[in-house]
Amino acid sequence: MIFETERLSVRMLSILDTEAFFDMMGNPNVMNPIPRPVMTRTESDAFLNKVLSSKTFNSDKQVRAIVEKKSNSFIGLCAYLKNDEDDDEIGYRLREQFWGIGYGTEIAKSLLNYGFTEKGCAKITAAVYVENIGSTNILDKFMNRVRDFYNEEDKCIDRRYEVLKEDWLVQ
Repeated sequence: MIFETERLSVRMLSILDTEAFFDMMGNPNVMNPIPRPVMTRTESDAFLNKVLSSKTFNSDKQVRAIVEKKSNSFIGLCAYLKNDEDDDEIGYRLREQFWGIGYGTEIAKSLLNYGFTEKGCAKITAAVYVENIGSTNILDKFMNRVRDFYNEEDKCIDRRYEVLKEDWLVQ
């Protein structure tokens, strides 16, 4: 286990997450707001295997499983990444059946806490497609909007957020 919240735990991904992982990555309701293409079963399995490979994902890209404590169910992914400006960045993605019950807010807040208190980050950023209202609403609670920009990889307008350690710790 990497860290826990009241209702969630964050752990390393496992090959045992394959079915639930595909349930998320193959769901257009999950992938379209990112926006990313829906994955086939083969693509999802290959991506999970890539994430599980320590040679592919080093300390600059840490993708982890989010698990609901009460059911021990894989509910999504969270990550620490480096953005295009080499700043620390958080990310998260939840399976559709776990939307609307506060898990996105809970994991975003905990990613920020863990990043500042355990990882030693001085600043944490996030980037989200401007039309992804669920995620923009979550990030607006904890972070400052910096700018909107064209995301070449996803061919969309993203919004960059950030919060500095000194501002976070006084909240």
